[in-house]
Amino acid sequence: MSDSDVTARTALTYQDYAALPDDGKRYEVHDGELSPLPTPTTVHQIVSAELAMALLAHVKRRNLGLVLIAPLDVILSDRPNETTIVQPDILFLDQQRLSLISNRAIEGAPALVIEILLPSTAVIDRGRKRELYARYGVPHLWFVDPGAREITAHVLDSSGYRLTVRASGTDAIDLPPFTGLGLVPTSLWPEFPIRL
Repeated sequence: MSDSDVTARTALTYQDYAALPDDGKRYEVHDGELSPLPTPTTVHQIVSAELAMALLAHVKRRNLGLVLIAPLDVILSDRPNETTIVQPDILFLDQQRLSLISNRAIEGAPALVIEILLPSTAVIDRGRKRELYARYGVPHLWFVDPGAREITAHVLDSSGYRLTVRASGTDAIDLPPFTGLGLVPTSLWPEFPIRL
């Protein structure tokens, strides 16, 4: 499939997405529209690793389910004109959702998705992707903002996502859906200077 074939379509299917050339870039599909993902920054990757390790330890210790990190496809919809495939930075599947795992992707809504914001993705993450996560029933959504050194946790209810926790600083906190997590937000941010 050529690049012109992809851009000429009004709505991509999962088959179109799977047939994209392996050009070293990452993409998502939002309602059938191809959306390129930028290369993560060093700070993004440090924060992602720190948070994933904290969650992995907590989830494994309590046998709560599975924590996975990008790149990994999450197929929220595979219907014509609605194909939606996302790659959250981190996701959590509780025990009841482990059946969503297939060889090609996570096929359905995880219990939690986490987006680590980049200046180039913050508007899409907080806007379009938030709406997609709500539409397809992801019950918990966190935004991690390395620039503001802040984590916000949102819970889905009948009117959309509701902010439940805004966290920064050195106090240990729990974020839904976890109890006993004791995450210290400052533990996520690099403690050494990063050259610009």
